[in-house]
Amino acid sequence: MMSKTNNFVFWGLYIVAWLIFVGLCVEAGGLLVNFFFTLYKPELIQNLYQKLDLTEMYNNGKLVFFGVYGFILTISILKACLFYTVIRLMHTMDLSRPFSTFVARQISKISYYTFQLGYLVTLPKN
Repeated sequence: MMSKTNNFVFWGLYIVAWLIFVGLCVEAGGLLVNFFFTLYKPELIQNLYQKLDLTEMYNNGKLVFFGVYGFILTISILKACLFYTVIRLMHTMDLSRPFSTFVARQISKISYYTFQLGYLVTLPKN
């Protein structure tokens, strides 16, 4: 049987996970919208979301720009997917019986997203 303190902490973590998820969705959405704006108005590249000024990269090679921006978008979307999986796990998990096949699948997905993010972020830089 769970105590009220444990239940309170669990719901607090659930709310924090939702707040992080919403923030990551806003970040990914902002990056995606700016990407489409730069396709149609390349002069807006210096005003990208989060003060990313990739103007020189765009002028040197559009393919490199799209590759780097795609990389940034991939990382942003993977972070949002990770926290969506955490929210699904926390929403459907029964704390009185925490070990089920659903929980095992969600934990596998979380480790998969975490591994991908860790690998992408720590790629060797030349």
